[in-house]
Amino acid sequence: MDLDAVNGWRRGERERLIALRQTLPATERRGWGDRIEAALRNLLAERPGTLGVYWPFRAEFDPRPLIDWAVAAGRMVALPVVIDKKGPLEYRAWRPGEPLADGVWNIPVPEKREIVTPAIVLAPLVGFDEGCYRLGYGGGYFDRTLAALSPRAFAIGIGFEVQLLETIYPQSFDVPMDLIVTETGIRRRSGSP
Repeated sequence: MDLDAVNGWRRGERERLIALRQTLPATERRGWGDRIEAALRNLLAERPGTLGVYWPFRAEFDPRPLIDWAVAAGRMVALPVVIDKKGPLEYRAWRPGEPLADGVWNIPVPEKREIVTPAIVLAPLVGFDEGCYRLGYGGGYFDRTLAALSPRAFAIGIGFEVQLLETIYPQSFDVPMDLIVTETGIRRRSGSP
């Protein structure tokens, strides 16, 4: 499939999968979210370091209870901020209760600009495939960020099993996740630590 065809297919799949996710009953998403959170707690207990999280958007898995748990355990968490629409995300340290401001798409971001480098990045999924490639919203932010972080962060994609695709038709700029966590379990990319 040529690049124009892939881009068109991805646009269509994004729309379909976001609409699907948003029509799922909230109680079902919460139940799935509880299973995802339990799996993430186990995974994160084994991996120290600053945790890059995200603010939930458009019926994504809600990591806010996980953030509370991580902070209570003494872990630093950080939220991503769009600084340059063609550049990587900037991660800013944040604790629940600290001031937030509206960022791109009105997603809350920390007001205080305490930049940190996450050791682990949680990335929301619009779609994903068995190769642990992530279909996002199309801005390329997470791909650029993961490619730019040094040392490279351990990348965990988070979504629901209904978002599984046969392939996302990965391109040279797509960075695979090390793990994908859904309500049914954990997928590990071949060769991932």
